[in-house]
Amino acid sequence: MTLTLPIRREPGASLPPLLVGVLLLGGCASTPPAPTAQLAAAHQAIADAERVDAGRYAAGEIGEARAKLVQADAAVAKQHMVAARRLAVESHTEADLATAITAARKATAENAQLQRGNDALTEEMQRNSGGQP
Repeated sequence: MTLTLPIRREPGASLPPLLVGVLLLGGCASTPPAPTAQLAAAHQAIADAERVDAGRYAAGEIGEARAKLVQADAAVAKQHMVAARRLAVESHTEADLATAITAARKATAENAQLQRGNDALTEEMQRNSGGQP
């Protein structure tokens, strides 16, 4: 069963103000909720990256994560929830990348240090054995 309201409009006439108001309210009601979980996850990922010293080893990536989070917060303030969610997820991803790059660069540095130690021990053993391998 369909309910129809008799609305008479002259050609070229605008919509009645009540109908315009209802349409505008319907548009506002469809605004998605703020992406609080994604924002919280991004904040935590940035904190985790900072804890492992990403500012030193992955400055560009952690800087990008921070910038995306600021943009996400601004999008929430403007009620642009879809953009806010996307930016929060991108921020989280950048922070995770910064953490991974930091771990890789620290491991590479530690490996190089161990290799130098091994080389020094090998030289010392060769000196002590009279140059024989």
